[in-house]
Amino acid sequence: MPSLPVTVANQPAGRPIPDLPDALLSTTETAFLIGLAPRTLEAKRLRGGGPPFVRISARAVRYRRADVVAWVARPAWSPPPPTTGAPVARGRAHDRARRRRPGLADLCV
Repeated sequence: MPSLPVTVANQPAGRPIPDLPDALLSTTETAFLIGLAPRTLEAKRLRGGGPPFVRISARAVRYRRADVVAWVARPAWSPPPPTTGAPVARGRAHDRARRRRPGLADLCV
């Protein structure tokens, strides 16, 4: 990842982001590093798919810088895992959609 000249004035919280791999970064700092909005990063954390995080307390979440860098460096696309041939469990909505509805031939008996 190319490094851009970053001044303290344009960094979140007005302080430099730590360079140590084990440094714990806030959501705002992490979002700044990877170029996402903090709310987008929070949504990824809640839905899955974002970088690994550490929950410090019930409200405090931090991201280890090394994990964030590894997450950004991961392949953008990977093939889906091979299927095993096992049937896929589906819910009631799928069963309702598969029910046969009466047609014109059923009405003209």
